[in-house]
Amino acid sequence: MYKLMIVDDSNIIRNRIERGFNELQFDLVATAGDGKTAVEHFKKFKPDIITMDITMPEMDGLECIQEIMAIDNTVSILVISALTDEYTGLQALAYGARGFLYKPFSDEELMNALNDLVTNP
Repeated sequence: MYKLMIVDDSNIIRNRIERGFNELQFDLVATAGDGKTAVEHFKKFKPDIITMDITMPEMDGLECIQEIMAIDNTVSILVISALTDEYTGLQALAYGARGFLYKPFSDEELMNALNDLVTNP
């Protein structure tokens, strides 16, 4: 079972992701609405997989990815964002994210993206 943390400033998206993953494979250990809280939760709960929004208050997703990867570069981060800016997506991957999913997404797309993270470490 993989420990999952959901990071998104939208409560609607956090709930949507919560409903969309396989509870037999993933254990939700934390959620965060901003990057600063996400880093604190990461240190406390040590999730294996993180879904990460890019545009958030306090600390954006790119900075959050950098901080988390500096703590533990083995974590798998899936960026889930409405941004269609290719540069931002490439920056997220350069900082250590391992996948990118565009909003809006289907449950099937979410599960496929999460499964890719665990089957292709």
